[in-house]
Amino acid sequence: MHLLLTAVHSDFWVTAFYLLVVLGIMVLVHEFGHFAVAKLCGVRVETFSIGFGKRLFGFKRGDTDYRISLLPFGGYVKMSGENPGEETTGDPGEFSTHPRWQRVLIALAGPIANFILAFCIMTLVALCHHEVDQYLTRPASVDWVISKSEAAAAGLQPGDTIVHFDNTENPVWSDVYDRMAVNPNQTVPFSYVHAGQRVDTHLLIKSADPSQPTAPDDLGFIPVYQNAPVEVLQLESGMPAAAAGMQPHDQIVAVDGVNLHSVPALLAYLQDQNGKPATLDILRNGTPMVIHLTPEIADAGDGVKQYRLGFHPLPTPKNIQKLPLGEAVRSSLKDNWHDSMMIVTVLHHMFGGKVSVKSLSGPIGIGQEIGLAVKLGWWTLLGLMAAISLNLGIFNLLPFPILDGGMILFLLVESIIRRDVDQVWKERIYQAAFVVLILFAAFVIFNDISKLSPFAKLKP
Repeated sequence: MHLLLTAVHSDFWVTAFYLLVVLGIMVLVHEFGHFAVAKLCGVRVETFSIGFGKRLFGFKRGDTDYRISLLPFGGYVKMSGENPGEETTGDPGEFSTHPRWQRVLIALAGPIANFILAFCIMTLVALCHHEVDQYLTRPASVDWVISKSEAAAAGLQPGDTIVHFDNTENPVWSDVYDRMAVNPNQTVPFSYVHAGQRVDTHLLIKSADPSQPTAPDDLGFIPVYQNAPVEVLQLESGMPAAAAGMQPHDQIVAVDGVNLHSVPALLAYLQDQNGKPATLDILRNGTPMVIHLTPEIADAGDGVKQYRLGFHPLPTPKNIQKLPLGEAVRSSLKDNWHDSMMIVTVLHHMFGGKVSVKSLSGPIGIGQEIGLAVKLGWWTLLGLMAAISLNLGIFNLLPFPILDGGMILFLLVESIIRRDVDQVWKERIYQAAFVVLILFAAFVIFNDISKLSPFAKLKP
């Protein structure tokens, strides 16, 4: 027991340390963006703070007090004459005396700095540690086929191997992806081997958005991502896997007697079973065990609710490459664009009521993700940092007062009406927005806490 408590205590402080480092870097870069452009425009910066609240320590150089403040989750740049209701003198160093286009640039500079950081991080990762799934270079063997899908209608079954796809004989999985990408909403020749017999047929590559490549699981067939069983890396509090007694490093050999080799295959199977109780054959330190549990509908963090067991898996095997600079830049742009569109889609669904605000994560939830990334290695942590930086940049562009997007909205409105918004009204709006933002932060933190054990076990 003492050793267990010591390990938990150690994990907490390690995670807390990395959380502060990661968030500190994100905030530093964001605020430096505002700071640098403000200086270039000749605006006097009074305070550059990492954290909010009481000043802990720092130094003053020129007009600026560089400080570390008490509350570490955030930061700010205070410019002279910036706040609504603040008395101004017309001094050329004051924020309000500068042209609106300069003030818009200053507001945009923080989010843009976060986007640049994400781009640089992912370029570095691609240069030094570009991961490519090993299964892409292997024969196109199928792990699971989703019921009532295009693949099922073509007769494909789990364990079959695709031996012809479009114009490619004996394709590997990368060939399948490539041919699907260039044939949206087209019917292609399709052959597979089932029980030793070749079946020649056709497959319609349905695509709701031809600009986005279709993946095999969109058509109902899940690749064999690895030959080994799925291994549990970390459990989610309050979810069926943890409640049933599963432990980190358990290997899921079979579900209801069906051998599945990846989380996508496992999830597809659970959806097909429509939430029925499941029997898991697992290996724990080489010892076979049986666990009974019932999947639960939950959000995996991407806004999609589905039947889940509630664990993070050990990643499937990867090949590591070092890309040339040009390819690394293209890879970084592609990855960041994809992640940005995912964030925008989730936000859109959230405001549209399709995704619960309970799926949001605050500092505790982010800390858990960082703790998981640390276990997976430095490169995974860097990838997570890029994602957090994108989130921070996009969130700050929302047209909400106090956020950068809110300031930009006010400046655009003032440009259209060709006069400043009444300062009394602007001050009241900012005060109300500040209260809403504090309540929102409190809700997100409470939401984080409610997901932790034992609080999560109190949920129905």
